[in-house]
Amino acid sequence: MSHDAASHSASMFATPDEAIKAPQEQYLYVACLHEGTGVDKPDFLAVVGTEPGTPEYGKIISELPMPGVGDELHHYGWNRCSSACHGPDRTHLIVPGFRSSRIHIVNVADDPRRPTIEKVIEPEEVVAKTGYTRPHTVHCMPGDKVVISMLGNADGTDGGGFAQLDARTFEVVGRWEADRGDQRINYDFWYQPRHNVMISSEFGIPEAYEPGFNLDDVGAGKYGRNLHFWNLEERRVEQSIDLGDEGLIPLEVRFLHDPAAAQGYVGAALSSAMWRWHQPNGSWQADKVIQVEGIEHEGWPFPVPGLITDLVVSMDDRFLYFSNWLHGDLRQYDISDPANPKLASQLWLGGVLGKPNDAGRDLNGGPQMLQLSYDGRRMYVTNSLYSTWDNQFYPDMKSWLLKVDCHPEGGMTVDPGFFVDFNDRAGGPARAHEVRLQNGDCTTEIFQ
Repeated sequence: MSHDAASHSASMFATPDEAIKAPQEQYLYVACLHEGTGVDKPDFLAVVGTEPGTPEYGKIISELPMPGVGDELHHYGWNRCSSACHGPDRTHLIVPGFRSSRIHIVNVADDPRRPTIEKVIEPEEVVAKTGYTRPHTVHCMPGDKVVISMLGNADGTDGGGFAQLDARTFEVVGRWEADRGDQRINYDFWYQPRHNVMISSEFGIPEAYEPGFNLDDVGAGKYGRNLHFWNLEERRVEQSIDLGDEGLIPLEVRFLHDPAAAQGYVGAALSSAMWRWHQPNGSWQADKVIQVEGIEHEGWPFPVPGLITDLVVSMDDRFLYFSNWLHGDLRQYDISDPANPKLASQLWLGGVLGKPNDAGRDLNGGPQMLQLSYDGRRMYVTNSLYSTWDNQFYPDMKSWLLKVDCHPEGGMTVDPGFFVDFNDRAGGPARAHEVRLQNGDCTTEIFQ
């Protein structure tokens, strides 16, 4: 086993404090897609160097193409996180095709800088065993399970639930949930073993979001506005909260990392609001804690919403970060008092408003996916949301990956020496979506 492979196997942490002290990442993985670019080639997983002072820094080291075309690689995850799962070492990435419903099992242990595809689960098998399509968020779970949120039924005309894989063999076991309750629309999920709870959010019905965004579909009930709180052991919904018009399209959900903390955040994209959920008296409650106001802009028939599309919480639970994909800003909030976030820093990184950006270079598109290192010092940002939405709101999108230095006392600056241009590559333009760091990151780990 190589030194890098050994470091993968050893990168497990018992507590958030241990994770914070982990060595700095030397490379990262980026899910890249060709859907919407006019390039008829397979999507790929890019490996990018992140070690300062090396020739690989800010450069693509290798690319792993998928076997098919049209997958739309999107979110993906590890076969194991640090301490919630007692199973095999962190050796594989589970990489779904969000549009194709194909699931790729990628080996990163043999040569982490040049991963290989070990297995492909075809959509026909996924549908036959679960009745679901459109795989999205991937989490490992205790008991040698990998669970994937599924956003559609077999033909995409309704919502979905959760698929379960065996974490050792990567066989599709079937549906994970026992009782979905009021949950119909699905998106992201997170769980806390200590509190026997899982929370899931809602995006939309595939037949609504796949062609592009139409506001009429919101009124028609094809987009979500609810949070669902599950009994983790019994795999059933115990409580659902309707966030109302101020909580339209709640996307990414993040518990605080402290396993004793029964609270976290969800960003409602269309309403441009950040909500905090907590459990004050035995039942769950959600409160709006941040509102991003719409901005009047020429050519828009209504004020431009911020469109909160991603958020991440630092491993020490000190800072909350989120991106406003349409406005074009990345925000950092001090959440020392979780109920009262305080804006600590803000960067402008593109967007539709035409504001001067803080990157020192032209940026097309807006900040979208965020990933933060264990120690909270390095934030990696990409700009692709979803291919049809990219083309709708940013018709001339040029995709990129940049790095933001986050300061312990608060504050952010763009690293001018790290920039990956995915529009200008030998294989033609591609778009960058989710980032995973070498040995895990602030959205990988769930602690007991």
